[in-house]
Amino acid sequence: METKTNMELEVLYRISQAITHQHDVSALLAEVLDIIETEMGMARGTLTLRQPGTDTLVIEASRGLTDEEKKRGQYQFGEGITGRVAKTGKPAIIPDISREPGFLNLTGSRRNARMAFLCVPIIHRRDVIGTISIDRPRASEKDLKKDQYFLQLVANVLAEAVAGIREQIEERQNLLAENIRLKQELDDRYRPGNIVGNCSSMRAVFRQMAQVADSTATVLIRGETGTGKELVAKAIHHASSRRQGPFISVNCAALPENLIESELFGHEKGSFTGAAQQRKGRFELANGGTLFLDEVGDVLPAVQVRLLRVIQERAFERVGGHQTIVVNVRLIAATSKNIEEAIKREKFREDLYYRLNVFPIHLPPLRERRADIILLADHFLQKYNAMHHKTVKRISTPAINMMMMYHWPGNVRELENCIERAVLSTSDDVIHGYTLPPSLQTSEATHTGILPDDGASLQTMIASYERELIVDALKKFRGNATAVARHLRATKRIIHYKIRRLGIEPRHYK
Repeated sequence: METKTNMELEVLYRISQAITHQHDVSALLAEVLDIIETEMGMARGTLTLRQPGTDTLVIEASRGLTDEEKKRGQYQFGEGITGRVAKTGKPAIIPDISREPGFLNLTGSRRNARMAFLCVPIIHRRDVIGTISIDRPRASEKDLKKDQYFLQLVANVLAEAVAGIREQIEERQNLLAENIRLKQELDDRYRPGNIVGNCSSMRAVFRQMAQVADSTATVLIRGETGTGKELVAKAIHHASSRRQGPFISVNCAALPENLIESELFGHEKGSFTGAAQQRKGRFELANGGTLFLDEVGDVLPAVQVRLLRVIQERAFERVGGHQTIVVNVRLIAATSKNIEEAIKREKFREDLYYRLNVFPIHLPPLRERRADIILLADHFLQKYNAMHHKTVKRISTPAINMMMMYHWPGNVRELENCIERAVLSTSDDVIHGYTLPPSLQTSEATHTGILPDDGASLQTMIASYERELIVDALKKFRGNATAVARHLRATKRIIHYKIRRLGIEPRHYK
């Protein structure tokens, strides 16, 4: 008796030592089971913890169970012996689990086992936060009672430590959740009102814009034509401390070769034929604000030299003038060209590129942000409804499919033009596939178009139109063919015939 008492004291001492140096719940529980296994000779042991805010117990540590068996060990309060102990807060002794109908064996580890099973609750502030259970060889009721009493002592010693560590973990999880929430709020706060997008790549763009907006760093916006580079430049300007100053935009690709210097730097009266009066250039007009150089990759090499000097010194002379003009301008440039390739071909100065590329922002093409296509389409639908006094309410499923499959070489600008055309073309309150531009209907990339590349027969076009009308109606009336017949002013027999002929499945729309 004295030997058993000494053993129990040794176990409790070792567990208390584990509690003082172990601050990971799973590791602590595993160490406790190691101690119990060594000193009590258990065949198998399990420690479960209650998931915060639920009545579910999951196995946090075990001995004698495989990883697969451990995964299966989830208990609801009141379910089986473990669940009953958790629900009632009272320990349980099963002298022989092979004869206990209430023993669920959820882990599947005890088939035909003739063992005793002891389970006690871990209680903290009157709440059950977990359980400890062990399998041990069958014994007398007296010995099982003693083991159960000792197991309860272990549970009581563990309760405060487990609860404390769980509170730390919960607090850490709450902090992480709060960080994620605040990060989301910041993303939304810095999301420009004039730019629509919610995919991960656009969120990264919004974060970059927020980082650079209130600085004086030169920004180079890279992206294909139609991705919205000027919108990003305007958003950066309006989010900066220069928002009260002018935003001057110049498309370098659209300026004639003989006028680009005059447009950028201005000219004096009589400096060249046609210069009837002095004129300020875009740099001078942007003083105190932001100058946006769109398609800067198209600037001629001769002008690049002067542009480099302005970026370095923020000073220049007008064409035909000698007075140095100093300006305070924030520069944002954009290009759809491969400047690195232009540098290799000596069409673009490498030193100018490095001056422009201080803070690069890459705008993804629309084909790489398909999650935003419908969001953008809805935005443009509302915009052109208001502009053209239309009442288009939605975009049909076939039209959505076409837009999602199309490769959008013209990017967001092409999508906007597409929706405006469809709003003007539709005769009802829905944008249908046949109201979309021919490029979407005939593109090999979509595989959804009404017309093949070499045209279509009248029968094919009518079948496509019928299918779209019936699918839209089925969607509206949740797959009810009778309601569809009434809505389309047809008989049920005709609607059912066409549904079968066109291969439509009404149950998909319920």
